Amino acid sequence: MSTSTTRPTTSSTSTGWSLGDIAVHRVDEIELPRQTGPWLLPAATKEVLDEAAWLRPDFADADAPRLASHSFAVEAGGLRIVVDTGIGNGKNRANPAWNGLDTDFLERLAAAGFPPESVDLVITTHLHTDHVGWNTRLVGDDWVPTFPNARYLTSRTEWDHWAATDLDEARSQMFRDSVHPVRDNGQYHLVDVPEQGHEVAPGVLLVPAPGHTPGQVAVELRGSDRRALITGDSIHHPVQLSHPHVHSCVDIDPAQAVRTRARLLDALADTDALLLGTHFPQPTAGTVRRENGRYRLLAEHGSVMPTAAA
Repeated sequence: MSTSTTRPTTSSTSTGWSLGDIAVHRVDEIELPRQTGPWLLPAATKEVLDEAAWLRPDFADADAPRLASHSFAVEAGGLRIVVDTGIGNGKNRANPAWNGLDTDFLERLAAAGFPPESVDLVITTHLHTDHVGWNTRLVGDDWVPTFPNARYLTSRTEWDHWAATDLDEARSQMFRDSVHPVRDNGQYHLVDVPEQGHEVAPGVLLVPAPGHTPGQVAVELRGSDRRALITGDSIHHPVQLSHPHVHSCVDIDPAQAVRTRARLLDALADTDALLLGTHFPQPTAGTVRRENGRYRLLAEHGSVMPTAAA
């Protein structure tokens, strides 16, 4: 089934957060269908959501988590960086909600000051279908890199895992249309990510976040005024703050995913660092607080930000 998604017209401003000398813009793709939450996080039942009243109304409806697909566009050290590229347009996908999308994502990205040809780095937190889709776009009959002047980065552990895996047809299709064209054009670069992280741009570090996939990374931003952490899928939804043992049905190693989540949350808790959820619905960001033996998110709505300098 093909899904055509219409989004509002873009403007010359975008929603984002200033960290001092680093700026982060959220670039929306789609809100994910309501059934995504119960499928992806089956343990996030109404009873579990009820135990964290702060989740409503922003992050959950009456009985299901809300989720979204977006990218983060980062200005750091004079570089334009895109973190994860969503689902993409016109892709043949087994998930009906992802199949044949037709959104204005690239117009939104350009409105934030990131026209595709201006992007210097594309960071892939992990090689899943909803994180690599805008790696490429269709030109004629060919999938070509969307960001012609960018280096695309992912962890070597992540790449090697999938290279050694017997892929089903749906995942093979994703690699054919969204990963291999970038590799074949010489634009994918593999990064060894040690425990202490690896800096890929001024103030931009890849940090290990395994569990969901073996080589997943989160992205730490160390601005002059403030820090932030882009989650990838180490934290799919804010319910996993109050209930870190709620795991995704597609986690490769759920126990390791729980350990990763606990480590990241412990480092963020009771600081002014922003947590930026790759699949959190708006307002997308917040600070982590300890409360009654659990964590919670204090939501922080972004500001209307100027576009990146030309």
